[in-house]
Amino acid sequence: MADISNLVEQISGLTLLEAKELKEALEEALGVEAAVGGGMMMMAGPASAVAAEEEEEKTEFDVVLTDVGDKKINVIKALRALTSLGLKEAKEQVESAPVTIMEQISKDAAQDAIKQLEEAGAKAEMK
Repeated sequence: MADISNLVEQISGLTLLEAKELKEALEEALGVEAAVGGGMMMMAGPASAVAAEEEEEKTEFDVVLTDVGDKKINVIKALRALTSLGLKEAKEQVESAPVTIMEQISKDAAQDAIKQLEEAGAKAEMK
């Protein structure tokens, strides 16, 4: 068990930047979010439903190349057509799958990109 007085002493000596980093680390580790009053609020029940609604209203999506398949050259060509990557960069992206190839694009553009990649023989998904 941690020595409480030792913890208080260590936390008291933190700079503002270190305290902010500590707060963020604790929020992530414990799955909580700091409330306006400085207390902690649990993310459960109705809050989860609100988070799900926010995801449904998402307007920007990322396209992730998950699997290249057998037709690597076709996938490289499709990737180059979708992005402004050169041959070397496109080849590196394809070889490092799973990789995010397009970020913060509209849902229609993401679906179109996925369709083009799948027609070339790859597997992609929208996040």
